[in-house]
Amino acid sequence: MQLAGIHPVREALRAHHPIDRVVIAQGAAGPRLQEIIDLCRAQGVPLRFEPRELLDRATKGTPHQGVIAFGATRQYADLSDILEDSKLLVVLDGVEDPHNFGAIIRTAHAAGASAIVVPERRAAPLTETVAKASAGALEHIPIARVTNVSQTLERLKQKGFWIYGLDERGAGIYDHIDYAIPTAIVLGGEGKGLHQGVQKHCDVLVRIPVTGAVSSLNVSVAAGVVLFEWRRRQVAEGGQPNSLAR
Repeated sequence: MQLAGIHPVREALRAHHPIDRVVIAQGAAGPRLQEIIDLCRAQGVPLRFEPRELLDRATKGTPHQGVIAFGATRQYADLSDILEDSKLLVVLDGVEDPHNFGAIIRTAHAAGASAIVVPERRAAPLTETVAKASAGALEHIPIARVTNVSQTLERLKQKGFWIYGLDERGAGIYDHIDYAIPTAIVLGGEGKGLHQGVQKHCDVLVRIPVTGAVSSLNVSVAAGVVLFEWRRRQVAEGGQPNSLAR
């Protein structure tokens, strides 16, 4: 869903409709736009300032008065609400393709993940495409949005989570390591993998060995491989957590 114009965007914010982000044209100003900015900040809606030409292209000629909003299919969860009793979280670091995002949601739910964590930027929004690709799983697993992935990983560590980053250069092999509970598995974006800053906040970097000319798997396929290995361990161990000291 895309809303263009001051009145539609302002009313959607006032009604607390699910909004993925609001974009305001650079240089645009005025009390009504300032009200929209204040509403975004009060509600935690990501706000971006972009060249007016970008808004013109996005609306394809529809008058936008310097502001457009992109709606989401559902509300994001609060990270604090999903940490209690969570055994497995999936953290996405730059997954921007909606089909990959939807496939990961489906796989994470099937593997028993408690929630998925995504950043405000470099992340596919919760669109109808994502919902369809998830094959209904989006309705059954919370999606939490955070400002900074690295800071979030440190917060998870404070809550007792062990952080496993999936990277083709990782020293550990995904099915040779012990997964401590609670677990956070971090997946990087298409073609880029984990950002260097995010890697530094992982306790262990793991890889999936592959043969042939392609060095890595599609991120949604890789998610399935690692998440179901985690699931297999839980079933084999009767759901008992591993005891590891940090």
